[in-house]
Amino acid sequence: MDLKKAALKEHSKAQCRIIVNYIGHSRSRFADLVSVFLAGPYRVTQRIAWPLSYCIEEKPDLIHPHLNAILKYVQQADASVSAKRNVIRLLQFIEIPKKHQGTVADICFKFFNDHKESIAVRAFSMTVLANLAMHLPELRNEVIPLIEDQMPYGSAGFISRGRKLLKKLKG
Repeated sequence: MDLKKAALKEHSKAQCRIIVNYIGHSRSRFADLVSVFLAGPYRVTQRIAWPLSYCIEEKPDLIHPHLNAILKYVQQADASVSAKRNVIRLLQFIEIPKKHQGTVADICFKFFNDHKESIAVRAFSMTVLANLAMHLPELRNEVIPLIEDQMPYGSAGFISRGRKLLKKLKG
């Protein structure tokens, strides 16, 4: 399958599933997907980001050889909202390797605290930070007050997610 052509064919959940099913559990096909994601152009990256996150939801260990490159990409000033949303979303489904925990925490703190960032990116960042804090007690003391401070300004979904995460972190 030509992944770039598949991405440009249409932007739909059905097309996303076609791509995810094609990738399956194949490391080489997933590597091709990441290459297309990183190479662009903008529209291709935007559309490939969605199946990228779904692939990791289904097979989390596929991401590890590519995590460094994807984290670098999402930190670029011109990274699309779609790319940021789906990269942060996929981070919810993996155990962050120790060598990437600091970088992931920095990225998520930045996105979570940026009120100009989309609500989905902020909500996914909150979840990733909470997941990290479950394994890093020193981070828990930073994440809990941060979530509590942001909740009064969030949407209903953001508040609901925040409550669940606070219960998990405090419990």
